[in-house]
Amino acid sequence: MASFKLLLVSVFTLFLLPNSVLSVCKNPPVIFNFGDSNSDTGGLVAGLGYTVNLPNGRTFFGRSTGRLSDGRLIIDFLCQNVNTSFLSPYLESMGSTFSNGANFAIVGSSTLPRYVPFALNVQIMQFLRFKSRSLELVTAGSQRMIGDEDFRRALYMIDIGQNDLAHGFKNNLSYAEVVKTIPSVLKEIEIAMKTLYDQGGRNFWVHNTGPLGCLPQKLSMVEKTSRDLDQHGCISRYNDAANLFNEGLHQLCQGFRSEMKGATVVYVDIYAIKYDLIANSSKYGFSNPLMACCGFGGPPYNYNIQITCGQPGAQVCNEGSKLVSWDGIHYTEAANNIVASKIQTNVFSTPHIAFDFFCH
Repeated sequence: MASFKLLLVSVFTLFLLPNSVLSVCKNPPVIFNFGDSNSDTGGLVAGLGYTVNLPNGRTFFGRSTGRLSDGRLIIDFLCQNVNTSFLSPYLESMGSTFSNGANFAIVGSSTLPRYVPFALNVQIMQFLRFKSRSLELVTAGSQRMIGDEDFRRALYMIDIGQNDLAHGFKNNLSYAEVVKTIPSVLKEIEIAMKTLYDQGGRNFWVHNTGPLGCLPQKLSMVEKTSRDLDQHGCISRYNDAANLFNEGLHQLCQGFRSEMKGATVVYVDIYAIKYDLIANSSKYGFSNPLMACCGFGGPPYNYNIQITCGQPGAQVCNEGSKLVSWDGIHYTEAANNIVASKIQTNVFSTPHIAFDFFCH
């Protein structure tokens, strides 16, 4: 099945350049996003006051916006696809009316432990507060807040789980021990989705997790031999754990779709898209797919946990360079652009629903 997907997307790639999917969306959905750094549009900076320095943001924004990339994230491209503005972080107190939704994703977030800033269940509690306050203001006569009907018709995006797996390996858990934690992680995602459903949400867009074992950060920090690596140089057991998580997430989405009346649940295979970028990097014009653009140490991975991107001493590749990895963990705008374009083809979605399906 995976090879069939890669074949299909190769055909699409012949005719589809990044950003070439034009949307005819005239009434974009309100969007609420829950996740980690892969979709954080500035929540860490807004919520904790952390400083995210240039060169983050250099390619598109020309300044740092709190995104851990040189430019736009996948979620930014998807918002553009439905003609809505970028999602503002929920904790950003200035500059947004949140009329198009809100982004609850925060760098470093996981599903467990609960009640720790900013675990998934905390993000859901923040949403409940947001909804309650918004409806109060609408009742009081506000014309700028999100009303009850918009909450029902909104698109609820979930992109989390990578940090749960990564933390397990970082804490020296064995592969078997990490795998044992997966049902608990999936249970938290299920609870979150059911809570949103009980609040009237019916449209869900769920990203699985990417190839953890291909991140330059992991490759630079893990003791390994050639037997630990797959044919493309990624850590096999890390990717195996990611695939097991993804299988469980797929099953969760299938069950939710059948059990929850009226729910549209789209599961998106981000892993397959991102692994294809690594495995066939030259096809997309990328070089050194396992090396970070911004970091320290040079080849093969250019990652040093003591001197990360944006810190004094870190080095950054030329702006014209085409690398998959931005800082050893997160992707470059160029890579995110391609991932978003693949998502828009709906080849990697189950069921095969395009993102702009949710336009009204």
